[in-house]
Amino acid sequence: MERKTIIAATRNKHKIVEIDAITKKFGMDIISRDEAGLPKDEVEEDGTTFEENSYKKAYEIMKISNRITIADDSGICVDYLDGAPGIYSARYAGEECDDAANRLKMLAELEGVPAEKRGAKYVCVITMVFPDGETLVARGECRGHIGFEEIGTNGFGYDSIFIPEGYDITFAEFEPEDKNKISHRAEALIKLEELLKERK
Repeated sequence: MERKTIIAATRNKHKIVEIDAITKKFGMDIISRDEAGLPKDEVEEDGTTFEENSYKKAYEIMKISNRITIADDSGICVDYLDGAPGIYSARYAGEECDDAANRLKMLAELEGVPAEKRGAKYVCVITMVFPDGETLVARGECRGHIGFEEIGTNGFGYDSIFIPEGYDITFAEFEPEDKNKISHRAEALIKLEELLKERK
């Protein structure tokens, strides 16, 4: 089987490793944008859904490179906040904020809210765009709730305040390999693998 090189629109090495574990089974070797020597300009994420932003990132990089491109857009949606921060999860506390500031803002927004009203879900949408226009879209979700304080040191994003359904510990208390079995990205990657099998 002739191997194909695909480009990851993300610069997040952790995401690239997870995606590579799936795509390499289908004769695809993933490389980062930087490894491909592409411009460092960021694609503006001006869509209104995870699907729109994921597709735009993949499509724009595919246009520049003329190679198969894969992109991931993800975030957390909190029931009490009417689904916020959603697609704005990375910049919830402001454009120049970091993960810690985002978590602190969320805990402040939920101060005094009882456990039964703190439901939330992590969402991940992975899009693969081919030069001929073919597009594969895989969405994964992981339900749970927001805790009352930060616990754990693993993971990133909102992991130290997100407790997945059926567990009593945060994602940041999981070992990475265990989190990767039940996470929103894991579910999206499983669906992507199914889509790749179907196109063979």
